[in-house]
Amino acid sequence: MRTGSGLGVDKVRLAVPDFKPANTDPQNEALLKTFNDTFWNDLDNSGVVELVSKSFYPLQVPGQPAEVTFNLWNVPPPNAAMMAFGNLGVASGKLTVQGWLYDVKNTASPQVLGKQYTDVPTDAAARLIAHKFADEIIFRLGGGIPGIAESEIYFVSDRSGHKEIWAMDYDGSNQRQLTHLGSVSLSPRISPDGSRLAFSSLTKTGWDILMFSIDLNRLVSFPHFGGTNLSPAWSPDGTRLALSSSRGGNSEIYVCDASGGNLRRITASKGPDVSPVWNRKTGSQIAFVSGSTGLPQVYTMEADGTNQQRMTDQGYAVDPGWSPNGQFLTLAWTRKYGPGEPGSRDIYLMDIASKQWVQLTHDGGGHESPSWSPDNRHIVFQSTRSGKEEIWMMLADGTKLHQLTFTGRNTQPNWSWK
Repeated sequence: MRTGSGLGVDKVRLAVPDFKPANTDPQNEALLKTFNDTFWNDLDNSGVVELVSKSFYPLQVPGQPAEVTFNLWNVPPPNAAMMAFGNLGVASGKLTVQGWLYDVKNTASPQVLGKQYTDVPTDAAARLIAHKFADEIIFRLGGGIPGIAESEIYFVSDRSGHKEIWAMDYDGSNQRQLTHLGSVSLSPRISPDGSRLAFSSLTKTGWDILMFSIDLNRLVSFPHFGGTNLSPAWSPDGTRLALSSSRGGNSEIYVCDASGGNLRRITASKGPDVSPVWNRKTGSQIAFVSGSTGLPQVYTMEADGTNQQRMTDQGYAVDPGWSPNGQFLTLAWTRKYGPGEPGSRDIYLMDIASKQWVQLTHDGGGHESPSWSPDNRHIVFQSTRSGKEEIWMMLADGTKLHQLTFTGRNTQPNWSWK
């Protein structure tokens, strides 16, 4: 049992036979492949189920309830507790998927879930239906916490020739460029309702906070503050932004309204203060990075700047990220830093109340910019473990590492709030 990140729940043993074609339409084969691959990966990534290896499955797999033979699934070798199965078919221009979740140990009344989805017969629709059904299952088997299969990740990529803001589905599919500014854009932060993206960009007047409307697919107006303005962060209710600005000389943390009004400074230390992030549960505290004692360290404070507390005790600590349940900070930390020190930069998880920490990444290369998934079970981050900066995902205990980007250099991922 692992403690700390809510992953200590005993995992349900789930069999997921490939969905079957519902008819002979020639479009079924490609859509089934997309659906089956996506559905399996969503469940496998979830952190709440243990998938029974397909090599243990009987030859006859069900496509509908009448075809379930319980004593082939609920005993070894599959020994499944649950089974998700169903069928997919295209008919008269519509894609229909029927799916069931069965408790195969309960042969008297096995059905936990029965769903039918209809959409257009496209690859994207098959993927979306797989995400929706996987999330329904994860919600039921994972203690009522919504799944993340429909969430998005925003990030910086230079694959167009400039550092622009991009978006992708949580599993790395559907990667697409959002900004076309032809400059350098950094630290994308999506609003809690998913409608707007704040980021920092090098403009004619210097480093400014810019605002991009996801709904309108374009920039919307945001005030110019003067000085160097970096790393915006949303309050959990979406009404305020924290950011770092050097408009008064030193880099300090400021808070303003979501529209950019009512800007006020909340730190005043002798070193630079950067990278604010709100407690996503309470909205009443902010973690940030300060160089006031020399090398950067992670601190927390109240949202008005009072009660500053240093969280890291040594080395070089940056990129704090606050877990959705408010209990943990992730950070990028070089614990031994200085001349002759071989320390690598790794992702750590810190319990805020006790200041106890766990190291999540352990191999060579730099690991930075951790960001939490909305279900508190996953972390996305940038890493050079493959040779250049790419975006990776892992469970919040450091297991199930998974590379999401492969083209260009990709950095500073930010996971949507839902």
